[in-house]
Amino acid sequence: MRTIVSQLAGASILAAAAMTLASTTAAAQAAPTAASADADAGSEREIVVTATKRDEAASDVAGSVSAVTQENLQRLNAQSLSDYITRVPGVVFNDYQPGVSEVVIRGVASTTYHEANQATTGYYINQIPLVEPGFPLVIPDIDAFDVKQVEVLRGPQGTLFGSSSLGGAVNYVVNEADPTRLDAGAEGIVSSTRRAGEASYAAKAMVNVPLVDDKLAVRLVALQRYDAGYLDNVGTGEKGSNDLRVRGLRGSVIWQPGATTKLAALAMYQEYDLDDQTYVLFGDNPKTFERNTNVDEYQDTEIQLYSLRLDQELGFANFTAIGSYTQKKADLAFDDSIFLGIDARTGTPQLSSSTGKSTNYYGEMRLASSGTGPFTWLIGANYTKLRSDSTDGARLDGIADYIDANPADFDGQPSSVIAPGDLLRRTVSTNRVREIAAFGELAYTFFDQVTLTLGGRVFQYESRPRLQFLPNAALIAPFDYQPGSQKQSGFVPKVSLAYKPSDRFTLYGLYSEGFRIGGVNVYSAASGTPLTFGSDSTQNYEVGAKFELVPGAMSFDIAAFHIKWNDIQSRLFTPVTFDAYTVNGGGAKIDGVELSLVFRPTANLTYSANVTYNDARLSGLLPDSNAAGGGYAAGTQLPGASDWIIANQLDWELRSSPLRPRIGIAHRYLSAAPVAFGATLQKGDYSLVDLNAAIRLGDGIEAGVFAKNLFDTYGILNAPFSFAGSVTRPRTIGANLRFALR
Repeated sequence: MRTIVSQLAGASILAAAAMTLASTTAAAQAAPTAASADADAGSEREIVVTATKRDEAASDVAGSVSAVTQENLQRLNAQSLSDYITRVPGVVFNDYQPGVSEVVIRGVASTTYHEANQATTGYYINQIPLVEPGFPLVIPDIDAFDVKQVEVLRGPQGTLFGSSSLGGAVNYVVNEADPTRLDAGAEGIVSSTRRAGEASYAAKAMVNVPLVDDKLAVRLVALQRYDAGYLDNVGTGEKGSNDLRVRGLRGSVIWQPGATTKLAALAMYQEYDLDDQTYVLFGDNPKTFERNTNVDEYQDTEIQLYSLRLDQELGFANFTAIGSYTQKKADLAFDDSIFLGIDARTGTPQLSSSTGKSTNYYGEMRLASSGTGPFTWLIGANYTKLRSDSTDGARLDGIADYIDANPADFDGQPSSVIAPGDLLRRTVSTNRVREIAAFGELAYTFFDQVTLTLGGRVFQYESRPRLQFLPNAALIAPFDYQPGSQKQSGFVPKVSLAYKPSDRFTLYGLYSEGFRIGGVNVYSAASGTPLTFGSDSTQNYEVGAKFELVPGAMSFDIAAFHIKWNDIQSRLFTPVTFDAYTVNGGGAKIDGVELSLVFRPTANLTYSANVTYNDARLSGLLPDSNAAGGGYAAGTQLPGASDWIIANQLDWELRSSPLRPRIGIAHRYLSAAPVAFGATLQKGDYSLVDLNAAIRLGDGIEAGVFAKNLFDTYGILNAPFSFAGSVTRPRTIGANLRFALR
């Protein structure tokens, strides 16, 4: 914590300087404070969040929580996480392959790529888990259309949200069916990206129909998006090879048979189809948009989710029951020949392939006190059941015929045994996980100003992993690892103290924890890496304040935190074959300060700014037998953990005009950070500027234009290795048309 005080003054000066320069250098912010301007009336409204699993004003939460509202999503022309999530304080986005890109909060990550086990951030939709215990096949990037708000909870959230929330959590709040009115909306977008050979487009629509007035309604959302590729694959000769198609459906049914009862059903389907992977090979060119593979490296992912929720007012308390079923599928391929060359036996490239499916059942029940007395409480329990199956292997077209033609080279074993379907290597992994947990929070307010909150979670995980390394063309001895039932249990505490002498000021202190379960390394049988790895955890010490300095005109939030990360699960890679595996080792200390400012000098002008300082470094040796010195020493910066993140936004809207013209300028800056432990390549060290403008053509009709990455800045987003990684999308200019029935 000692570094925080020295950085706080500098960060405050920087925020003030940014405000002074707002007329010439704008930036972007994601509504981190309790209030935001209402898009239609210009009135002040309180943002309500569900960070404590109950509706609560953001200004009352004893912790760091931001809410990116629907109005802000529309102003930014947001499609996916990359358009808005980095505007939230303390957040970095590892934007890699669609469907597995990860949000990193407060620097809690061991890679800028995909974690080899659970992510360090939890993902939810209307409080329903979107990621499973263990390796997530898909991390859904929910399209922003018809999303009410996106809540970002910064700091460990293990007490109420369970595992996979070491750094924080993201909760999508989608609009539910409304039985009080007929509603409809649509959005069309067309854009052009520099280097892309064709236009990108999106078509989205929503309809809300009351079936029984004030009691029963259905809401349907459909969307299709096409993002034209901007990378050139010189190996296949394709221009713009990384085309992406996104399709989605979402349905909501609300039934309110009485004034105290609400039954909500939610269904969602979303798929990502990527024609070719999104990474480039840097080589000697530090600013390249080129790939070089012999075949397209495709990736297809999908998620289906179905849930049912009951909310019942009981007088003394409110009862909530949630049940959900989630199914995910993934199918992808990488071209190994870029490292190994064309196989001399077959004259074909070797591909690493992976297919997987997971099903997750989730159930939760909780009671939350009602009323406004000094004593409030919440108790609950949840149950999770996961089944996951995946097959990873190496495919070499023609190897089966070669084996059968040269049996002596393969101990006389037929291809049907050691290379079925031209799979010369196969690893099958399965896992069955069950979790039972009980959680709760008790709060008491003294003298109408001081609130003490105590919380905790008791949990038990039971998993049954199995890892099979099957007969193979390399004649490596088959392997079948079945350790039987693996159990882990524990207690996760939370304590906060908040002082709120008025509605305009809150001061708080917070201690919270997060945890993540262990697992099995898929490639251990072939690569000789450790077979298993254990759990890791975080401890967060935080103090913060939330001010409304001028009612309706200026607000300011600040938080300082110290995080201890214990027994880090670190993703490492083997040499030559670059197989991923996970080890535990060492620890990390993260010290940081987050500041948010919103300033409205006039009814038509809003300026907002976020400044984050983050010092995230190893506190002990992280072992890696392939690294010099046997690992990475204390003081090593965590991958992707930029020291500085700055985001601001300047919005002007002439509310008195029938056309309601508006224009917004947004900028965000990310300082440099290593892409991986031991890597020379760095991500960040760039600024991105976006421009948005719109006018109202009629009641409920708005037309706009936008430019993303206005100055065509080149930046590295992430890289698992120093020779390959993803880069920023070039300048994209487009137009949109929105319709909303009012």
